[in-house]
Amino acid sequence: MGALAVKKKISTSRRILATITQDYPARPMMAGRGRRWRRAAALWAAAGRGAAAQGAAGRRGAAAQGAAGRRGAAAQGAAGRRAVRWAVVGTACVSVGMVAACQGGPASHRALPDRPARVTITTGNLTFMSAVTTSGGRHARNAPVVTRSATGNLIDRRPDLGISVSVSGGTLSSVVVTTGSGKAVPGSLGAASDWHTIWALAPSQVYHVTATAVNGQGRQTVTTGAFRTITPRRTFSASTTIGTNQVYGVGMPIMVTFSHPITYRAAVERALEVRSSKPVIGAWYWMSSTQVWFRTKDYWPVHTRVWFSAHLKGVRGAPGLYGDANIAQKFRIGNSLIAIASAASHHMKVWYNGHFKGNWPISTGQPGLDTPDGHYLSFEMGNPVDMNSASFGVMPGDPGYYNVMVYDSVKFTADGDYVHSAPWSVGEQGYVNVSHGCVNVAPDNAAWYYNHSLLGDPITIVGSPAPPIWGDGWTIWFLSWRKLLDGSAARQAVLGDSTGSQFLSAATTSPNWRRALVRF
Repeated sequence: MGALAVKKKISTSRRILATITQDYPARPMMAGRGRRWRRAAALWAAAGRGAAAQGAAGRRGAAAQGAAGRRGAAAQGAAGRRAVRWAVVGTACVSVGMVAACQGGPASHRALPDRPARVTITTGNLTFMSAVTTSGGRHARNAPVVTRSATGNLIDRRPDLGISVSVSGGTLSSVVVTTGSGKAVPGSLGAASDWHTIWALAPSQVYHVTATAVNGQGRQTVTTGAFRTITPRRTFSASTTIGTNQVYGVGMPIMVTFSHPITYRAAVERALEVRSSKPVIGAWYWMSSTQVWFRTKDYWPVHTRVWFSAHLKGVRGAPGLYGDANIAQKFRIGNSLIAIASAASHHMKVWYNGHFKGNWPISTGQPGLDTPDGHYLSFEMGNPVDMNSASFGVMPGDPGYYNVMVYDSVKFTADGDYVHSAPWSVGEQGYVNVSHGCVNVAPDNAAWYYNHSLLGDPITIVGSPAPPIWGDGWTIWFLSWRKLLDGSAARQAVLGDSTGSQFLSAATTSPNWRRALVRF
């Protein structure tokens, strides 16, 4: 009978605990309630211990006194069970962290703490943070928390780092950045709790930032900041050979020249944007510390529209050296004209927009004045051009001197080699090399070629005993794709499309890269 009573007590206690746990989900104990619950728990625990002792005495009395003792023990056991029930209730209340009074009355539910999201605005050496408040603070429940930066001469000494906004305990709902004149500053949302300006901040400029976040209960946190960027002592500028609204050939590079040597080349590369109407893959290549070129992996698609922007304001090019101006140009790629001239076969193959135009007889440089091999680009045109041997030291009266007006001339080396009309060598064209280094072409073929030429058309010389000379003209196509990537400070390819440009890993630039673009 004593064992059965104990089992019933345990069973009853479990049912009470389960009911309480179901009715009152576990929540953190709120501030100011802990002392009362600890006191209640102590009282209920003491009552439970007393009831247990009484129950045990009753069972011993029952064994000694028989039926009368068993009735007394039963009465005492009932009292003990009631006490144990309340002890379990009190203990369960403490264990689940209830806030309601456990005195047999109905439970009183309390809401979760309403902690506002915390917003941090960082720009260079400055940080703005939202105020830290709790539900017990002076802010009413669900009221927005607004924090404004102190007004004063706050100076951002690293405009190249831009502005970043982050939030904890919530998500960003909006970020607005404007200059002192009210011009909006673009940025991108990296995640639900992260935002950053796309480009560097301009020097000597006032900025205003307003960031808004919400917590899980929909409560807003608004944080603002205002500051001015540093006025640097040293600045650099940039220029490009690209002309506005000009039309170029399919091999045309974008060439950018800087007024001062650049040390932080990767940072400068990432400030250069190539946007094109048709997707292209390319890379930046540093020709020197003051010049960087962009070249596509393959030739530009015909009739592509291209917008080039250098967002250099505020970019740090070297210690203490910041960009002071942006540049922007737009141009267009025209028809495709590709020529491959063989000094060995004395013929030049020509393709126009992918269609084979012809295999023309030519004559290249005679022995000793051989036309050098290489993948060149046309970069100058004239009709006519005054070709004078005095330009390379053969003066009037010297053997080999000449001074003639040459028609339909397209230049492809800095040393003065052209594809041009040469009516005087038509008999040798296709058989022997007799020129001073130029590619001699019959007048009709030369006129057609000149009339369809653009700056940036590929001209390749093969079969010559003279090796290629790097830098003898626009020689960027001498480089393999791997060598081109090696010349990038970022060591990454660039994808340009109608939305702008982004850096990609080399693995993305496989032969099937166009198909892979759907992933970006």
